[in-house]
Parts: sequence; structure tokens; C-alpha cells
Amino acid sequence: MGSYLPMPSYWQLLLLILPVFALIAIGAVMRRVKWLSAEADASLLKLVVNFLYPCLIFENVLGNAALRQPGNLLLAPLVGFVTIAMGIYTAYYGARAIGLTQGEGLRTFAFSTGIYNYGYIALPLMVALFGNESVGVLLVHNVGCEAAIWTVGILMLAGLSLRTGWRKLVNAPVFALVAAVLGNTFDLGRFMPSVVSNVIHMSAACAIPLGLLLIGATLTEYFGRPRELFDARVTLASSLLRLGVLPVMFLVLAKWMPCSDDLKRVIIVQAAMPAGILPLVIAKHYGGHPLTAVRIVIGTTVLGVFLIPLWLRVGLAWVNV
Repeated sequence: MGSYLPMPSYWQLLLLILPVFALIAIGAVMRRVKWLSAEADASLLKLVVNFLYPCLIFENVLGNAALRQPGNLLLAPLVGFVTIAMGIYTAYYGARAIGLTQGEGLRTFAFSTGIYNYGYIALPLMVALFGNESVGVLLVHNVGCEAAIWTVGILMLAGLSLRTGWRKLVNAPVFALVAAVLGNTFDLGRFMPSVVSNVIHMSAACAIPLGLLLIGATLTEYFGRPRELFDARVTLASSLLRLGVLPVMFLVLAKWMPCSDDLKRVIIVQAAMPAGILPLVIAKHYGGHPLTAVRIVIGTTVLGVFLIPLWLRVGLAWVNV
């Protein structure tokens, strides 16, 4: 297993996540001073998703002994799918309980609250706490998250067909993951030329920082209307669910599910995550209620700065991995 802190303190964990949020803040500043223009967002996002992120997948999957265990390879994506679907439906009934209806953000609330930030914040935390073997399990787990978003999530948000949702899974990261898993299974990494592995390593190192900068830049377009960013009903209810109720459900799963320690660590980290950024873009594209998504993302992310270390510490102590 990778090296990790056996029981980090709250402040050690806070120091681990602060660079993540600092990069998001720097991205926002870069947008404000026009060093990172809105016109560049689409091309930079394509670069991250279609090249840098696949390199990150190869870096962490190829040569990963933890992913030679069938349990990790098969159970991890199933856990990703189930936890996202569970979150979406829990949030849906929570939204109905606080009186949200269709047309004023009911479905967007369910979609945005149910999807946790399984990538850009979780990845650097996994590296810092547990090392590359657990990160490989995280990346396989995230395939299940993607599958849930583009099937259960899209059906919730816009009522699209299952066939339309599954088509979204045909993308560069999934192809890279399949290739890397096959290469890891047959130990093909030892045949890779050092020049290629060095290029992959350098490119992988850029994926998360650039992604976090883009998140910060994307959020700034809403900062010009600060009064709209907080709604007591939406922000508080989503925060209670995403950072209160759902973490407990995740940790119960990690405690009692018969699976590897690596997968348990993935579940612990995901339990602490705020809402993901992706729903902002998807809600716009599929006719949802973008302002509801913004309120959820900003509210849970701000609270997450303080609650992520707390949930990580609770999870590590209770699950004992």
C-alpha cells in the first residue's frame, strides 16, 4: 500500500486541502484580471479532459498492483455508480420536503446536491493521504460516477433517454482507463519507452492544477451578483444533505462493506466532498436551473473548507484504515 498519515490531525488535513482551494481562488483572480479569458475556457477544458486527464489516468493505473485485485476493478465503479445515484434520489426527496417544485429548481437541486466532487478535490487528497495505488482505485471508481451522472443524473435533470446518457461515456478518459487497465493487467508498462512515460508524467502533473484554475475562473461569472449566490432554503438544505446526511451514509458503507482498504479509503474521501462543479455546466446545457446549481456548489464548497478535514478525520478513525 502507499504511504500515508496514520491519523492526521484536523489542522494537518486542513493544510492538505488549502492548496486545492487556493488554486481555485487563483483561477478566479486570473479571470478578474483577464489573464484567463472566457474565450479560452472551452479549449483549455478540452485540453484537460481529452489529453491531460487521460495522462493522469495512465500515470496512476499502469503498474498499479491494487488494480490487479478483481474486487477493486469490479466493485469500485459499482460503488461510484451507487453513491451518486443514492445521493441524487436522497436530494430529490429532500428538495420536495423543503417545498421545491419543478420549474423552481427541484430537479437541479437533486442533480447538483447528489453529485460530489469526485475528481479535482478528491484526487490531490488521495495522493497526499494514501499514495498512487489508492488513486488508481479512485480513478476506476470515478467511471461509475460518470456512468451515474450521464444516466440516472440526466434522466433526473432533463428526462433524456438511457441511450442518450450512455453515449456520453464514449470519451477520452474512459478509453484511456480501459487501455490503462488492460495494460496494467498484462503488465505492459515495463515495455513503455522512458521518453513516453516521462511525457505522460509531466502532462499528468498539469491536469489537476489547470482543472482547478478553470473551476475558479468559471465561478467568477456569478460573483457579479453576490446577493443571488445565497438562498436560505436551497443553500442550507443542500449543505445539510451533502455535508451532513450523505457523509454518514457513505461512512456506514465504508465501515461495513466487504472490500479492500484502498476502496474504503476512496469512500471515506468521497464522503467528505462538497458538490461537484460539473452540474453547473450540465444544468445550463439541459435546461435546468443554473442559479440553483451555483448556490449549491458555492455553499457546499465554502463550508467544505472547514468540514472536509472534520469528515476525513472522523472517517479514518471510525473505519480504521
